[in-house]
Amino acid sequence: MLWLVLSILTALSESFKDVFSKRGIQHTDEYIVSWSLRLFAFIFLLPAFFFIEIPELGPNYWIALFFGSTLNVATTLLYMKALKASDLSLTVPFITFTPLFLLLTSPLIVGEFPSLIGILGVILIVIGSYTMNIRNVDKGWFAPFRSLFREKGPRYMLAVAFIWSITSNVDKVGVQNSSPLFWAITVTAAIAAMLGPIALYYSDGVRKRMQTDLLKLVPIGMFSALTLTFQMSALSLTLVAYVISIKRTSAVLAVLWGMLFFGETDIRQRFIGALVMLAGLLLITLTGSMP
Repeated sequence: MLWLVLSILTALSESFKDVFSKRGIQHTDEYIVSWSLRLFAFIFLLPAFFFIEIPELGPNYWIALFFGSTLNVATTLLYMKALKASDLSLTVPFITFTPLFLLLTSPLIVGEFPSLIGILGVILIVIGSYTMNIRNVDKGWFAPFRSLFREKGPRYMLAVAFIWSITSNVDKVGVQNSSPLFWAITVTAAIAAMLGPIALYYSDGVRKRMQTDLLKLVPIGMFSALTLTFQMSALSLTLVAYVISIKRTSAVLAVLWGMLFFGETDIRQRFIGALVMLAGLLLITLTGSMP
């Protein structure tokens, strides 16, 4: 059950990355925060490069690196735009739609088919995130969909969820054609290299602003590095849909952190959603050791 421990640690690290990203976006723009996330993540991951064995690269490694890094440039920017536009507890739950999209993309890209119980667990996590996102029960059960079209944050996050359903499978291909840590380091380096010119083009005084807000930006990269390390290791042990489904339970923590650190409200219905998500997590746990 090592894959489960690694997946839970992935979710925990991801939730703290979201907290520091939200704090960072309050002090600087999304382009600098996006670049900082990937740049400092690479810096934290780089020492591991000297302690791991350089793997023999498979035939699909470079293809996976190209598509994985290019698509993740878009998701990083969209993610930060979402956090800037709306509450943490309103936007992050939409990321849990990734497992639903994975039911379509995983069979096509890596040929993985979750069991029936695993599919039910994924669906419960999505339903739970939907319930968490009802800002006011009196507004009706379709309130999350109305908020999706009314606010930019959820719209951006839904786009991120769809793209991540593709990149999660690309990560699997990358890991299979190299190794978990080697893939995490190289794909992060490629993303950072692409985001650098974008930040320099769209932001003024990048160097000065990064120095001024260094203590706010470095933790974003640190927790991103931890997330990548845990996630890539878990991907090497079980199905993509299971790892990403558990990772998305960071949405449960986002509700708690949103209340504690940012004074966000509407916690009651989101707690109910969290219980539904935990039920889905249990079902996935029961089938996660399957090949």
